[in-house]
Amino acid sequence: MDQLLRNPAIAAGLTKVEARIRRLSGSSALPAINAGAGRIVAAGGKRLRPAMTLATSLALGKAPDRRVITAAACVELVHAGSLVHDDLMDGATERRGAPTLNAELGDGKALVIGDFMLARAGLAAITSVSRPVAEVLAAAVVELAEGQYLETAELFNTARTRDSALRSITGKTAALFRAGCLVAAVCARATSEDRARVAAYGEKFGLIFQVLDDLLDLTASSAQLGKPAGHDLRQGVYSLPLLMSGADLGGLLGRDMGDEQVAEVLRRLRASRMTANTIEYCRGLAADALAALPVIHDEEMAGLLYTLPSAYIDHVERMTALTAVG
Repeated sequence: MDQLLRNPAIAAGLTKVEARIRRLSGSSALPAINAGAGRIVAAGGKRLRPAMTLATSLALGKAPDRRVITAAACVELVHAGSLVHDDLMDGATERRGAPTLNAELGDGKALVIGDFMLARAGLAAITSVSRPVAEVLAAAVVELAEGQYLETAELFNTARTRDSALRSITGKTAALFRAGCLVAAVCARATSEDRARVAAYGEKFGLIFQVLDDLLDLTASSAQLGKPAGHDLRQGVYSLPLLMSGADLGGLLGRDMGDEQVAEVLRRLRASRMTANTIEYCRGLAADALAALPVIHDEEMAGLLYTLPSAYIDHVERMTALTAVG
């Protein structure tokens, strides 16, 4: 992933994307909304989604112009707005070491700031990029909402199925990665086949990203995560890695889990085949992602996109190994 972000062409594009994000997030007539949205977009993050938009554009032979830069910024703005809503739903008080908007301003104000960011992304897409790009982003927001709803409907459900978990993360995470690649293909006027191929690649990578993020929540330390380990357990989100673990968790899962219960569940999960099964599953997704990619004539971008899924899996596998040793 770092190789993708450090690529000179992508890094230069991300500098422009960052400036566009800040302009869009600061475009409200109300200074208080600008301040809240600005704090969210300035809080950090690797900007992986817009980086993939830029890489896809370059891979399809189109240097990132103003339209591609704006489309990439809109993708990230949708992601940022969704984080505000996630914090609201989780009742989170801290993200990346800083107070959440809902903790600082209250739920109502945080909600409308998240709404503003989503709406501003859609408005910029339709006025400054194109209607087809705006339609792609709008469809992704619909899927994001549906995926989040599915997850909420299954909270604390010990009978949750793998298929249910997969449907949820496809909507709440993978759909936006798919959209990020697809808007680049639309801007590049790629063929319908190439659009479908890069969209499938983005979706598969998005699934890998979320599944591994869920794995880290159950295997990494609180210091590594920047939040309490087992956060999903406490929220009642029984993720795909947990469901693939085969661990005996009878009687331990449920509402109002104490620290000792959480620690025992994490111990059992880490002693199970959860990590091995999850890594194996993600390697299958990576193979599907590579099979989906169209022919890419730019050797540098081909190398980046072809190695990205496996490189990210390797990175997380090393992290889990270090945690196990520690």
